[in-house]
Amino acid sequence: MASSSPRRPGAPRLPPGTDVVAFLLGLPPEAREEAVRSLGTTDADALDGDFASWAHEGQLPPDGDWSTCIVMGGRGFGKTFAGAKWVEAAIEAGGRIRIALVAATLAEARRVMVEGPSGLLEVAGHCIREWRPSHGLLRFRGGAEAQLFSGHSPELLRGPQHHLAWCDELAKWEKAQDTWDMLQLGLRLGENPRAIVTTTPRPGPVLRGIMAEAGSVVIGGPTAANPHNSERWNRRMHALYAGTRLERQELNGELLTDNPGALWTEALLERCRLLSSPSPDGEGDQALPGGGVEGSEVAGSSGNLAPQLPGDGRGPDRPQNWAPASAGEQLIRLIIAVDPPTGAGTCGIIACAKDSEGNAHVLADHSVTGQSPEAWSRVVADAAAVWTALHPNAPLLVVAESNQGGLMVTTVLRISNPDLRIKLVPAVQGKTDRATPVALLFEAGRVVVHGRFPELEAQLCGMIAGGDYEGPGSSPDRADAMVWGLTELMLQKERAEPRIRRL
Repeated sequence: MASSSPRRPGAPRLPPGTDVVAFLLGLPPEAREEAVRSLGTTDADALDGDFASWAHEGQLPPDGDWSTCIVMGGRGFGKTFAGAKWVEAAIEAGGRIRIALVAATLAEARRVMVEGPSGLLEVAGHCIREWRPSHGLLRFRGGAEAQLFSGHSPELLRGPQHHLAWCDELAKWEKAQDTWDMLQLGLRLGENPRAIVTTTPRPGPVLRGIMAEAGSVVIGGPTAANPHNSERWNRRMHALYAGTRLERQELNGELLTDNPGALWTEALLERCRLLSSPSPDGEGDQALPGGGVEGSEVAGSSGNLAPQLPGDGRGPDRPQNWAPASAGEQLIRLIIAVDPPTGAGTCGIIACAKDSEGNAHVLADHSVTGQSPEAWSRVVADAAAVWTALHPNAPLLVVAESNQGGLMVTTVLRISNPDLRIKLVPAVQGKTDRATPVALLFEAGRVVVHGRFPELEAQLCGMIAGGDYEGPGSSPDRADAMVWGLTELMLQKERAEPRIRRL
């Protein structure tokens, strides 16, 4: 764009026809802000609105037929700003469109996507008619609306319909797969519904799966691509992290396959995964993408048809991403492992089993988030009923960590089902220390994973040997529950069955 408007008092005189963007980018970074302030009003407003003329490479979604654009860059690349500008452009194009704004939590959606320095109030304030923080609702001039959602409450996306979605830091979402699925099912308004994902790259199966979809495009770049960052800060970051994994992920914007020292990797989980099971006539069924089986009823361990499970195909009635045990397996023990939550966090609930050959099986992830003790205890009881119905000859035990709640855990579980056999286990080691021998069972090929469990697997890949947890969310609740279950099945000495001794 060329200079054309009157100068402000004291502003430098630019020759007519000067390319303002090229002139500003040619200045030292510390001088640009003052130069922008000195522009004439018309030039400054036009420059601010012409994002395409000054966006750096990797910030603008490409032309063409895409359904999801992933803006994946280093810290300070300008991902959030790019997302806000994309929303602004859609609103200015007109129409009473409906937009979903999804972050890891509602607080982060408000703090970053709406009220932050690169949020919508700052970037698109001229388009906003009303911001109602208590309702998480933005209303724009022209009739468009944007609603806030979080990555740990996917059920809130069941029902609403949208034209567009802006998803921020998807790699941090606690229930990433479920939230993404619910969002996609409602992203169906208009002729060209689309989503933009702005995220720092962190390894995990959900983000990698979205990137692999046919309608996805990936843009972005390193921190250094943003000319507006302080050169002094750039130099300090390079001095601190040059040549490290942190530089590659957090500054260069690379999506690294696995965490160094991770107890589980995606490759290890794939080696242990079972995605199809023999049908009663001995022929293999077609595995579904979620881990279920197409073309037959559910096969139990005896090879006969298992009881028909009630419900809508999800939750405790039919386990999430459930795949049955193969027809030839004889399951001899069942465990429902529970990692009780603190407050409104996630209650890890994992169904595990042991077969007659001495191998372990991860059967299902029944975990729930934001539920009261009475609610999650009912989920545990329902899960126990489902797996007992499927394998009636295998005794079932509920194993629960006692550090969170102690006897309260036993009390609420007994209320849900007085007949449950319950064992409380105290956490006397750190989470990764407890997980290490269980990971070795996977390495030895003694664990079978029935289907795909994205949230559980992302947590497993964030468990670092001898270190801290580096996966999604603040705590590996699902992974911890699985570790308790497999420890009980495979690493504890089994008590002998009671018998009558001859007198």
